[in-house]
Amino acid sequence: MFVGRQNELNELQEGYDSGTFQCVVLYGRRRIGKTYLISRFIEDKPAIFFTAQEVNDKLNLSHFTEKVLEFFKMGDSGIEFRDWDSAFKFLADKAKEQQFVLAFDEFPYACNANKGLRSILQNAIDHQFKDSKLFLILCGSHVAFMERSVLGSKSPLFGRRTMQLCLTGFDYLDAAQMLGGFSDEDKIRLYACVGGTPHYLAQVNPKLSFEENIKRLFFRSSGYLYSEPFMLLQQELREPAVYNSIISSVAAGATRLNDIVLKTGEEKTKASRYIKVLVDMKILERITPFGENESQSRKSIYQVSDFCYRFWYRFVFNNQAEIDAGIGGLLADKEVFGEALSSFIGKPAFEQICLQYMMRLNREQKLPFLATSFGRWWGNDSVRREETDLDLVMGDKAEKKLIVGECKWRNEAATKADIENWMGKDNLLPGYKDRYYVYFSKGGYTEGAQELAKQNVRLKLLKVEDLFQMGEKPLFE
Repeated sequence: MFVGRQNELNELQEGYDSGTFQCVVLYGRRRIGKTYLISRFIEDKPAIFFTAQEVNDKLNLSHFTEKVLEFFKMGDSGIEFRDWDSAFKFLADKAKEQQFVLAFDEFPYACNANKGLRSILQNAIDHQFKDSKLFLILCGSHVAFMERSVLGSKSPLFGRRTMQLCLTGFDYLDAAQMLGGFSDEDKIRLYACVGGTPHYLAQVNPKLSFEENIKRLFFRSSGYLYSEPFMLLQQELREPAVYNSIISSVAAGATRLNDIVLKTGEEKTKASRYIKVLVDMKILERITPFGENESQSRKSIYQVSDFCYRFWYRFVFNNQAEIDAGIGGLLADKEVFGEALSSFIGKPAFEQICLQYMMRLNREQKLPFLATSFGRWWGNDSVRREETDLDLVMGDKAEKKLIVGECKWRNEAATKADIENWMGKDNLLPGYKDRYYVYFSKGGYTEGAQELAKQNVRLKLLKVEDLFQMGEKPLFE
């Protein structure tokens, strides 16, 4: 079943339909669905799909030769490319006669085996490919390498790409398409724990309950996700122990640099360097309060960007001995399911899900204005003299318009007093004159709260099921 990625498919098809040379740089973490996307794109097109391996350059070139000659039905020709230059020259000549796709998967492996490959390819693009009909896709799982050594300004390939696509995990609504048979609430719980990586979502068994799936995937030593994050780190990093400590600290609530340093015991400069690597890998992300300058703000915090990693480092990483001893399921019943998990889902997972919902509405022009900035806000409330936050903020600074959201993942119904207290925080973001309010509540609303919404056309009260019903009407009418 092919889910999501329609925008990416449309962009690839648009480039292909141009009939001119294209160089697409497509990258994203392992298991994110890059190969599946390419396979879907080329299923009705003439294409060479080559995957480089962690072998020496001679073997990679030999395997590449086999793929190329097989595509042109020249397997018995005896041709053997002596180097990449001759291989690319051969392809360029063929691509002037016919259009075809060359998908070069795991490109970083080939570059590691031949340090000059990027320069060789750059020369081929500039002098041979540019006048051909070749549709070249350079694909890689090493995110930092692709951004720095392929797309970066110091790379020989800088400026040669005609399109770049960084694949990230599905949002909650695309993920839900792979979670048929579950209730809306369980779809959110599964997404908050397993994340949006398609391959991980495919491991969820629709015949089992939410709890049974989590135990089977994470809390058995044979479970598919039991050691997955750690194994992926080992493949890409030389000192996984330090990185593990940092991610674990952030997942446990140490979100500021000083807190991470204190929690891990690492020197500040070293911790900063390792954190940057994790941010480049899209495992951690640095977020800044809405409205503040990201490069200057001292309020920025770090969080684990992938929900699966966040769950694993929060609940599995420090309990591997118990899981190996065969009591992982019992441990999950005792220490995970219940208040701990509810709190884990509530912040920031449910907040981010609600933001994803609002972002979809924004793209579909179903909000009162086109929001151009998004996020959360936290800081000091000078009126109430306390630290506070706003779960969801979307704004257009030029038009001075703002949408503020509150996201509550709890069983109790939200009351009129809850909502009025929250709406009374208008002083927190001065300068926005036109305001709208959206309250998300898992537990629903009391009659008083519902009556309040009827009296205020700029207040919308949404429940979990509303997140899965993207209607045709605007949110505010």
